[in-house]
Amino acid sequence: MVNKEHLYQYNNKQRWKLLLFLFAAFIAAASLLYTNYLVKNLSRSERTKAEVWAMSTKSIISMPDVDDEFISFVYAVRDSLSIPAIITDSAGNIIFWRQLDSTKTNIQTQTDSAVTHLEYDPGYFQKQLSLMQRNHAPIYLKLDTGGTWLVYYRDSDALRQLRIFPYLQLSLIALFLIIAYTVFNSIKKSEQNQVWVGMAKEAAHQLGTPISSLMGWLELVRIKYAAQDDSILNEMERDVNRLEIVADRFSKIGSTPTLTNHLIYPVILDYMNYFRIRTSEKIHFELTGDKNLEAKLNIQLFDWIIENLLKNAVNAIESEGNISINITDNIAKEEIFIDISDTGKGIPKSNFETIFQPGFTTRKRGWGLGLSLTKRMVDYHQGQIFVKESEIGKGTTFRIILKSNLKYEPTQV
Repeated sequence: MVNKEHLYQYNNKQRWKLLLFLFAAFIAAASLLYTNYLVKNLSRSERTKAEVWAMSTKSIISMPDVDDEFISFVYAVRDSLSIPAIITDSAGNIIFWRQLDSTKTNIQTQTDSAVTHLEYDPGYFQKQLSLMQRNHAPIYLKLDTGGTWLVYYRDSDALRQLRIFPYLQLSLIALFLIIAYTVFNSIKKSEQNQVWVGMAKEAAHQLGTPISSLMGWLELVRIKYAAQDDSILNEMERDVNRLEIVADRFSKIGSTPTLTNHLIYPVILDYMNYFRIRTSEKIHFELTGDKNLEAKLNIQLFDWIIENLLKNAVNAIESEGNISINITDNIAKEEIFIDISDTGKGIPKSNFETIFQPGFTTRKRGWGLGLSLTKRMVDYHQGQIFVKESEIGKGTTFRIILKSNLKYEPTQV
């Protein structure tokens, strides 16, 4: 049964993330649409300016007898154009130009008579004309002589900058938000880790005294009733030792675990034998695979991993079923695969990733921390854990991947 409170908190958190993402997407879309609106208006304005420049140039040429004041006005209108433009005839010959690089449009050449002339660079003009032809459709002007001029122009620097500005702005904002999220998330995790470490060490400290007392009481019972080899007391002692191991686990949280080479098969077998007799006889356990595969392990943490996964498997089996562990390897990648399978109720595919999130649980009284801690402990072993496959009503297989024969520095628990 699903823990409704934890599931609600998890879904509420995901809902807020989605709403914030949609709000950010709305702001980005609004910014782009408004900028695009401004660009279109400015682009129309620049095309009008190009048309006015072309018509004023035509007027200067076609109306030589107009009074000087009107000619000055037309020149002023023509010279007001602030965008690069070129006029060609119908054959593509350049007639006039505006706002081009003066160092390219006027170059000095020296003839044999030592007379200096000003000419333009044909290659530069052809390049600019090609750019303008790709940038905008030409403006056609009919001449009184029957010919046609083609006016080409390209966007002003201001318009080009305005086109890329929203993308640059959004990129900078996104970069800032990513950095801010990373920093604050790191601070939050650090604070959470400190709380976890403090609580874990305090729990270990509180468990220490009653565990020591239980060990003493067991010895007194053995002596009083002369039951040194009593099987029930032996199993009770194993449970007390297990409590001691659990307390030791919590006491070491926050420190760097020691990893040493161990054969995986006997480590898993030892815990499975302990766990088997504390579980219903209707659940059958099986361990198969290569018995000689070795990896760097911290036995206490690795037992904890297997314990959490086996407990989850038992909880998934409602009455009777099977739990199997298979150990194989991938020699090429130097990896060891540990597949833990059960014949329980299965996991929906949509939950394959979320089950490892803290607080997510399908149990009525669960805290949703088992698989989260399991994943973290697998990370300490520089490994991976994921749902390999699952089918509703048929069961689930978790896969752990560990590196074999690989040297690395362990991280803190």
